Amino acid sequence: MILISLCMIVKNEENTLARCLDSVKDIVDEIIIVDTGSTDRTIDVARKYTNSIYQFKWVDDFSAARNFAFQHASMDYILTMDADDIFQDKEKLLRLKETLPSYVNAITMKYHAAFDEGGNVLASLRQVRIVKRSKQFKWHGAVHEFLDVSGEVLHSDIIISHKRMHQNNNRNLLIYRKRLNEGIPFTPRDLFYYGNELYDNSYYEEAIPVYKDFIKTENHWMEDERTAYRKLADCYSEMGDVDNAIHYILKTFQCGSPCSEDCCRLGFLFLQKDEPRTALHWFQYATILPEIDDGSIINHGCSTWIPHLQLCVCHSMLGNSHKAYQHIVIAHKFNPTNKLILENKLLLESHI
Repeated sequence: MILISLCMIVKNEENTLARCLDSVKDIVDEIIIVDTGSTDRTIDVARKYTNSIYQFKWVDDFSAARNFAFQHASMDYILTMDADDIFQDKEKLLRLKETLPSYVNAITMKYHAAFDEGGNVLASLRQVRIVKRSKQFKWHGAVHEFLDVSGEVLHSDIIISHKRMHQNNNRNLLIYRKRLNEGIPFTPRDLFYYGNELYDNSYYEEAIPVYKDFIKTENHWMEDERTAYRKLADCYSEMGDVDNAIHYILKTFQCGSPCSEDCCRLGFLFLQKDEPRTALHWFQYATILPEIDDGSIINHGCSTWIPHLQLCVCHSMLGNSHKAYQHIVIAHKFNPTNKLILENKLLLESHI
């Protein structure tokens, strides 16, 4: 059986840390907590679970803090979690500890990143969460850091859920701006995530050239390029330029197999142009495309309830209440608690 060190970096997580550690304390063999400057009761909470608590002076670099935490691990493998994560599969991890082949260097897990009001998973992706300590894998990137692993990687079906309780909306953006002002060169990955931070903070005009610069770089991940086209489309849509938005969504089809998410975006854009017949085509296509688990973010609603809800809207606009009702029933089966679905279903039932 392998032994596992849990390594975490935290700051002002008094409301989430216990929930996280309770979900995994009976599985891991060591808990390493690195605090980066908490001013609340985070350290007091941590002391209930471990004596291995270390201070790290924050230098606007998440990788530096995570690598510092890894240096204090002493078990065979290292598990990484954030304070607002919850471990969902204790039994699966226990079985993994008992059966993991010695040649495996890293393990990925499914990360449920967002949920709707009914608890349904809206978005998920795959992340490296466990690494073999002896390989001395390092974190890279000041923001949106990643573990650079090599060798045999096991893609498990173990789940970690992200249950965010607070936001740091401009923290990462400020780090990127500071690095720009200091003249620190940006990698393609930095450009991509800097664009995302600009977009998330509604700086759409600033984000556009950053995404375009990223797309011009070499040696970037194709799924990030696909996402950059989506974000460009979203920027132009937010600015009221629907034609440019459509132009960039169509470019996603250059990046591999078409995705339901991109078809839904096209549907929404054609609805903005008041072209429900064209929108209907794209939403219909979204319902038949399979989800692709390639490690990138999967927006599950785009292949389930969202296109059916929008097909209901399109058919209603085209005067076909019967087909509209068929699709709202399907949407309701996928997401029975969604307010918009319930309202549309009730409205159609009163007219049929």
